[in-house]
Amino acid sequence: MNILIIGPSWVGDMVMAQTLFVCLKQRHPDCAIDVLAPDWSRPILERMPEVRRALSFPFGHGVLDLAGRRRIGKSLAGQYDQAILLPNSLKSALVPFFAGIPRRTGWRGEMRYILLNDIRRLDKQRYPLMIERFMALAYAPGAELPQPYPRPALRIEPQSRAAALQKFGLRLGRPLLALCPGAEFGEAKRWPAGHYAAVAEAKLRAGWQVWLFGSKNDHPVGEAIRAALAPELRKAVVNLAGETSLAEALDLLSCADAVVSNDSGLMHVAAALGRPLVAVYGSTSPQFTPPLAEQVEIVRLGLDCSPCFERTCPLGHYNCLRELAPQRVLDALQRLAGDPLSVPQPQEH
Repeated sequence: MNILIIGPSWVGDMVMAQTLFVCLKQRHPDCAIDVLAPDWSRPILERMPEVRRALSFPFGHGVLDLAGRRRIGKSLAGQYDQAILLPNSLKSALVPFFAGIPRRTGWRGEMRYILLNDIRRLDKQRYPLMIERFMALAYAPGAELPQPYPRPALRIEPQSRAAALQKFGLRLGRPLLALCPGAEFGEAKRWPAGHYAAVAEAKLRAGWQVWLFGSKNDHPVGEAIRAALAPELRKAVVNLAGETSLAEALDLLSCADAVVSNDSGLMHVAAALGRPLVAVYGSTSPQFTPPLAEQVEIVRLGLDCSPCFERTCPLGHYNCLRELAPQRVLDALQRLAGDPLSVPQPQEH
């Protein structure tokens, strides 16, 4: 049985989609799973043992290009028994339709009735978690999902990790704290740089080293975190944001003894790598897309105005993040990775 997955457009969603792939393999052990997704997702998919092939999808988020989608669909004709669509858009249903895949499965959305022939009606109360909405597509409508739920687990090759360490001149002689201070969604998911710096300083003074991860858009906040530290501590901090490929970031993040992250794609990556993780939530909620791992501490204030799920704070104060003290995160780190610490008192630099 050959199955084509139309993959999601966000890093975190792609990581969580592995739960669906595991369910499909449990139901059909000999099935082959190919994922049609943007090229950026290839390093993630290549680290999922359930996936046979990552197929390149060249169109950006929101781009229609009907002729291009028809061309891709025709190139895939006759190769698959089923297509499963993770996005709810009409556009995402075009390629499986043009490919003539016999069974085309997805949730009802955006008037795509003609394009799908296995349409599911989503009960949000029954499936509050995103992974439940992914996993349910592996089973007949109304079927009970098997417990316990599978967790994403990305596979890291030692040779690839060693090459990344060598490329960036990194060493693992000291315990490593990874910080992921970015969030592509918006400012309302970003814990302040000064708070990250306070956590970094406490761990640095305890003998740890700190690596910063993220996209090129996150490089400035990484530099702000470094600049907030005492000069003698900065040499143990490496800002990798925007410097690595996604594949290199995956390999290097797997080296971390602990990770602190906003609710972001890298949070889900860290969880799927099995790293002890402190996840900081502000405008969003762990009730929908929590990090799926054994060693996780979720830190949030739970103010009356949150979760608002907005990109920027509607009230302008960002209190759900600004008032979340660094000590809360340090306490969570201590529970996960030892070293009872307090936030250092400000010093004259």
